[in-house]
Amino acid sequence: MPLALVAGLAWLIGGYQVLVPNPPANPDNICSIFEEHPDWYDDAAASRERWGTPIPTQIAFVRQESAFQSYIRPPRTRLFDVIPWSRPSTAVGYAQALDPAWADYMEDAGSLFAERTQMKHALDFIGWYNHRTHKQLGLSLDNTRDLYLAYHEGPTGFARQTYKQRPWVQRVANRVTSHALTYTAQLEQCEAELRCRRFYQFWPFCE
Repeated sequence: MPLALVAGLAWLIGGYQVLVPNPPANPDNICSIFEEHPDWYDDAAASRERWGTPIPTQIAFVRQESAFQSYIRPPRTRLFDVIPWSRPSTAVGYAQALDPAWADYMEDAGSLFAERTQMKHALDFIGWYNHRTHKQLGLSLDNTRDLYLAYHEGPTGFARQTYKQRPWVQRVANRVTSHALTYTAQLEQCEAELRCRRFYQFWPFCE
């Protein structure tokens, strides 16, 4: 059997999963995350440059939403507690972006081949969403807690303060904020190295 055909069959059977990045071994440390996945730093830095959301906030969002799992979706509900049924939402990928929000992003700012299952595009989506929230509601891009509440509840829900009737959402937002604060302190120790890790990156271009 020709090698190309064998490779094609392996891909169809599931070999594509080899290309999916593993979740970081140490999600508690942003320097370890970026050491394991250095391209993620570049993606987060590009999103920060484009939209203004700090890198630690972006990574804290991804950690909460998907635990760094590329193809994750909400588990299916079960009909009669037995039969796998529909999913409770259309959330997909690292940022758990819903279909309507992703469609808005693609129409407004997404690249032609953007995918929710790719970290680069998920981080750009988070940056875009927070930038939109900042413009609509006036929230500071440094206010991780309120940004996450608006991300979870939607701008309209946040404006109506629906989260006040959902204590568990507030607890999650507090956890995201705590992770972002920890990541901020950690990133200060390693960002210079991350910016200048390639042989062609040197002063004054990676200060």
